[in-house]
Amino acid sequence: MNDKDILMQTLEQAIGEEGCGVSCEDANIFKDEDGWKLFLEGFMEPWNLGQTVEEARERIKEYASMGFGLT
Repeated sequence: MNDKDILMQTLEQAIGEEGCGVSCEDANIFKDEDGWKLFLEGFMEPWNLGQTVEEARERIKEYASMGFGLT
């Protein structure tokens, strides 16, 4: 399993299968010069997740716990 797969799995676990739905299917997780980013359908720009996979996993959980239209 590569880093992107790990982050997608974290997203699905944090939101739950029902809450995830189309948002997770069309989620784009990528890494650029600024670190990991999460772009979900319906949002204007990607969210910064951090430099490492572990930072990104924690940020996904944080975003999911706050709602941010994901659940």
